[in-house]
Formats: sequence, structure tokens, C-alpha cells
Amino acid sequence: MQLAIASPINRATRHLPTWLVYIAGLVPLAWVVWLVLSGGIGVDPVKGIEHRLGKIALWFLMGGLVISPLRRTTGVNLLRYRRAVGLLGFFYVALHLAAWVVLDMALLWGQLLPDLYRRPYLFFGIAAFVLMIPLALTSNKASIRHLGKNWRRLHWLVYPAVGLGVLHYVWQMKVISQEGWIWIAAFTLLMLLRGGWGLMGR
Repeated sequence: MQLAIASPINRATRHLPTWLVYIAGLVPLAWVVWLVLSGGIGVDPVKGIEHRLGKIALWFLMGGLVISPLRRTTGVNLLRYRRAVGLLGFFYVALHLAAWVVLDMALLWGQLLPDLYRRPYLFFGIAAFVLMIPLALTSNKASIRHLGKNWRRLHWLVYPAVGLGVLHYVWQMKVISQEGWIWIAAFTLLMLLRGGWGLMGR
């Protein structure tokens, strides 16, 4: 299936260099920095930084998962930017984790385990980050050539990684908000689409 709008979008992005995606991907970080400097980050700056970095990471990670279904359902082909979007997602997850360790925990390693005990949803966030490390390290042409078919199998880890990220985000809510249910529904839909195409051999 290809929508009428797909062709002009594909023509417009055909010669758009990937490095522009990385530059654009830094805009949300600049926004967070501006909020901190301007005092608009909230009454609890540390929590505000953590929350915004985590939300940005989730947007990029989910965006990376959307690219393939978007091509299959509409004909809009953004596959050449999927690696950049995924790496930006990993970058923001790393910043989110660093904000927790440095700003929240103040590098007091002895308090990390008690904090994990008090807030078990942190386990899911850390697990998601660990799963993404090999994906980030092998997101290059040399790894694709070296790993062959195993590269694709390895990168299936992106699905449980993003799933854990969604679970991490939703669990930290005392009551799941409407936005939380939207994230759950979006991820579930993507997994159902992925499973359906897998059964059809697509």
C-alpha cells in the first residue's frame, strides 16, 4: 500500500543527509538545557531533567520502531535514517541514566541498591539500557558485514529493550495516566504488526 503523499516525501528525503538527523536530534537536549538555565525545568530540577530525558529517549526509540511499519503501510521510506534515530534513542537513555546516577544519587554507589529496592521500576530501565549496548556497538557497516545474518537476530533485542523502557516509564506512575496507556497501546500495536508480518513472511 502506498499513499499519494509517500512519493513527494520520499523524493524530498532522498538526498537529505543522515548527519542532519543527528543535528536535529540534539534539539531536544538544547531545549532541556534551556529549561534548566531559564528556571523552567520545574520545582524539582533533578526530577525534571530525568523525566524529560527519559521521555525524549522513549520518543526516539519508539520512532525507530515505527519506521518499518510506516514503509509497509504507507510507502513512506525512511529506512536510511533508522540507525540514526536508534542511536539518538540510546544517547538519550544514557543521558537519562547518567542524570539518575550523577544528579539524583550524587555518585553515592552505596545508595544505588537501596534505591533499586525502593523503586523496582528502575530495574527495567537499567535492563533496557543493557540490552541496547550491543545494538549501539554494532550499528555500523563493519558489524553488519562481520555478523551477517546474526546481526539481524541480535538487533531483535530492540523490541524487548523498548518494551522494558515503556514498562519502566509506566510503572513509575502511581496511577497510569492516559499518556501511559497510549504508550502501552502504541507498543502493543507495533508488536502485533511485527508478529503479523512475521507470520506472513514479510
